[in-house]
Amino acid sequence: MNWIALKEKLDLYEKLMRLDKPIGILLLLWPTLWALWLSSLGRPELMVLWVFVLGTVLMRSAGCVINDYADRDFDRYVERTKERPLTAGRVSVRETLWLFIGLCLASFVLVLLLGKPLVIWLSLPAVFLAASYPFTKRFFAVPQAYLGIAFGFGIPMAYAAHIDSVPAEAWWLLLANVFWAVAYDTEYAMVDRDDDVKIGIKTSAITFGRFDVVAVMLCYAATLGIIGWVGHTLHLGIAFYMGLLVAAGIMGVHYTWIRGRERMPCFKAFLHNNWVGLSIFAGIVIDFLLSGRSFG
Repeated sequence: MNWIALKEKLDLYEKLMRLDKPIGILLLLWPTLWALWLSSLGRPELMVLWVFVLGTVLMRSAGCVINDYADRDFDRYVERTKERPLTAGRVSVRETLWLFIGLCLASFVLVLLLGKPLVIWLSLPAVFLAASYPFTKRFFAVPQAYLGIAFGFGIPMAYAAHIDSVPAEAWWLLLANVFWAVAYDTEYAMVDRDDDVKIGIKTSAITFGRFDVVAVMLCYAATLGIIGWVGHTLHLGIAFYMGLLVAAGIMGVHYTWIRGRERMPCFKAFLHNNWVGLSIFAGIVIDFLLSGRSFG
């Protein structure tokens, strides 16, 4: 294989892993960072931080690869996905599965570097969740809830990495992430609703029907409420709540974009959830800094 052919193949793998579309990495990363800062009281270990950041990139990539494998017979009928490398025939099924396995093994090696038995054990359901999510669209009415668990499983793992246990607050944060994922992925599903109805895939946008916008806003409210309660139990201060307030404002803007149920404004709202996650994270970090505890 010459260099040009190799570059073309690597470009296809990059598209298969969606490295050209980093929004998924960010939506997976923010909850993990919330947990890393909260579990360490604002002083995350550098080794733990780097492992989780790199692991997030690898596992999101693995999730995209297995998603395209699961949806290879559906994607060709959806305008937005018909040119993906696998469904378009530019990458083989065998290549796709080997890439998925390689990414999972690389993630597992990172986990082993931490030397934390509980984190290692938790990595097993994390891989299962990532691998099984794409298939839930066949039978779950709201597969976005399952996605929220898969995307948020870095939360209990972060706590396990720092304190060798998973307290109740970690599971509450995971629940908050489930509500957040249902909100933003419903916005995403609203873009493809007509295509999904035709091909028989189940999504929250279809399940919620005419109550989709209300459901998104209620899920946003639940997200902020749970995270706010966790912050209250940890005695966080005004900066934390200001972060939540900014996030609430952004969610309000999303309402103005999705209430018309037009494809591009809904997709814009989905992408804009990066700023929701960042606002919450910034509030947490600034609050710990103002409390006099520095990054270590």
